[in-house]
Amino acid sequence: MSLKSNPQRYGTVAVSIHWVSALLIIILLGTGLRADQAADAAARITVLRIHIVLGLTILLLTLARLAWWRFADRKPAPVAARPWQNRLSGAVHFLFYVVILGMAASGIGMLVLSGAAPLIFEGAAGVLPDFDRYPPRRAHGFGARLMIALFVLHTGAALYHHIFKRDGLMRRMWFGAR
Repeated sequence: MSLKSNPQRYGTVAVSIHWVSALLIIILLGTGLRADQAADAAARITVLRIHIVLGLTILLLTLARLAWWRFADRKPAPVAARPWQNRLSGAVHFLFYVVILGMAASGIGMLVLSGAAPLIFEGAAGVLPDFDRYPPRRAHGFGARLMIALFVLHTGAALYHHIFKRDGLMRRMWFGAR
């Protein structure tokens, strides 16, 4: 499998970023929900530490993906589909980027405004702030729900193509020989 994409398939770099990002986003959603529901402050700090590091990792992977598409590679040709399906697919992918960047910005905004970073990462004395008091929290929560909706829509469309259309769409975004 080539590092770069060809007109029929995505290359190793794009496939790797896609699947690592997908896995990390699932973990991020889980850690975000767990941190939000944690009653114990120490457990919440531990989960937030993981959540923040993974969030920054997703931000870096997303910026790397955008740079990869802009400067190093071209996406394969769209699959044969109805025009509305191609437009919807493009919109979902665009919204993934917007939501990921928005989630990173709102998460960083909450850390900066709340001053919680030293408490979370350095073990400084103090009590975790109530993140709901900070404006980015609402955007972060909305982004999480939107991410879940996009994830379900994206996965549902991929499974539809794989199970019902049998058009090889999922093979385009997987490892293996051409």
